[in-house]
Amino acid sequence: MEIRRALPQDIRELLHCLKMRSKYAVLLVFIISLVIIEKENNFISRVSDKLKQSPQTLAETNSTEVSPAPAENGSLASLQELDAAFSQLRSHLYNITLQLAGDGDPGPRRHVLLMATTRTGSSFVGEFFNQQGSIFYLFEPLWHVEKTVTFLPGGASAVGSALVYRDVLKQLLLCDLYILENFISPAPEGHLTPFLFRRGSSHSLCEEPVCTPSTKKVFEKYYCKNRRCGPLNITLAAEACQRKQHVALKTVRIRQLEFLQPLVEDPRLDLRIIQLVRDPRAVLASRMVAFSGKYATWKKWASEGEAPLHEEEVQRLRGNCESIRVSAELGLRRPGWLRGRYMLVRYEDVARAPLQKAREMYRFAGLPLTPQVEEWIGKNTQAPPDGNDIYSTCKNSSEQFDKWRFSMPFKLAQVVQDACAPAMHLFGYKLASSPAALANRSFSLLEEAQPAWVT
Repeated sequence: MEIRRALPQDIRELLHCLKMRSKYAVLLVFIISLVIIEKENNFISRVSDKLKQSPQTLAETNSTEVSPAPAENGSLASLQELDAAFSQLRSHLYNITLQLAGDGDPGPRRHVLLMATTRTGSSFVGEFFNQQGSIFYLFEPLWHVEKTVTFLPGGASAVGSALVYRDVLKQLLLCDLYILENFISPAPEGHLTPFLFRRGSSHSLCEEPVCTPSTKKVFEKYYCKNRRCGPLNITLAAEACQRKQHVALKTVRIRQLEFLQPLVEDPRLDLRIIQLVRDPRAVLASRMVAFSGKYATWKKWASEGEAPLHEEEVQRLRGNCESIRVSAELGLRRPGWLRGRYMLVRYEDVARAPLQKAREMYRFAGLPLTPQVEEWIGKNTQAPPDGNDIYSTCKNSSEQFDKWRFSMPFKLAQVVQDACAPAMHLFGYKLASSPAALANRSFSLLEEAQPAWVT
């Protein structure tokens, strides 16, 4: 007590101040620790880099291949382990510091809608966004809506379905995943369901904390691919969506672009729409393989020519092409509400230059392309040519995208060209005038993409 009284007044006030603001002192300790570790990490990284370069320099001098430092030395391995450990600790302390100090502005929250039709490569392109860790990605959530709306008594009109799809999309983009409980069958109990369509195609639904411990004797119709998880907890999924910085969604069930205007104009959303198209001849060829039963008439007519090709089948094909064309023309006209919000992409361009197109799509969406996305693209576009899984996203894309033309009967291609000529002209797909032209590798069926498509 005597010593405390002997202290000068200003020292006593400083001690009192420090005592009253101890939580800020803790924060200061974390910041100082972070700076020290950063410097130590940089120093060790420089030393590690020097050691890594030494064997290479020696190899160039002797013109012989030199192995890394002997294992018994252990200096290189030890420094690499220390480097990794410091990096992890630095990241951990940085996250804690942000939590104590309050997160800074993470930038605008983006919402991306990949709009396509079946067998256009949308699953492959959707992975470009699924692989980005800060994006909450959903794969075909409208599948549940289609199943429910389609089987309502009397069915639903195309306009009615589009309105339902639009309203569900809005809620999903706002992370209200509870909206799906109205369409999932059987209905979730206690916000738990093992029946969310293709759950395993969304990383965000298969990582902690959404991936809860697996439950015995619970049948998982749609499960995570790389780890065992319990039934999907929709509450945890919604919370994970809120924590992610951005949201992306892929669907093949929205075709009328004009119906999306309320979403684009919603002040709560910063929506970017990417419309993916593909040569309709390739689409038909792929559907005849993937949905063999639905296209039995086409297959029989193409192979035998005896069974007549029903006019309603051709009209359905023409209607599909026209709905895609009308939406694309609207987007390319750039009305005020869509300006800067729409991008048209051909699957063939993605297949030929996937990394370049990924960069363009990310730039359009205002998102950073991470090394993880680039690595995934590199690994999944150079698959062995014998891969034959029609639903796989891992293929040699530059060799696969026009493989259809060497097996499609010319008369089948003619039917598609007659029905879809306006759309093919808009998207730059050339018509084949003969069987030889269709199967000629030196004859490209693609015109150069217009620069207006990528802005």
